Amino acid sequence: MPSIIDETVFGEPSRGLAVVYLCGALLLAGQQGYYVIVEGATPFYAGLFLSAGMALSGIAESLPNPRRRAAGILRVTALVVLVSMLVILFVTPDLLIN
Repeated sequence: MPSIIDETVFGEPSRGLAVVYLCGALLLAGQQGYYVIVEGATPFYAGLFLSAGMALSGIAESLPNPRRRAAGILRVTALVVLVSMLVILFVTPDLLIN
């Protein structure tokens, strides 16, 4: 009997979510680049963590169906990136928020 985690992490990739995640990551990275380069602001590191997590999720969802294991590894990596951002935010918020 397959577990819920196995079905969720190593399930079939969804093409619709791939577009949403990749566009979101691109928008966040573009916004960050605009504020840093044009406005001369200091980088908002939490935005970079969010962008990296969304990009990893988007890549995982855009893989073909036979690459379920690679998609699962990318999904877990995206979760690790986002959870590490939350841990850093609670432990030392000065590193993420300037």
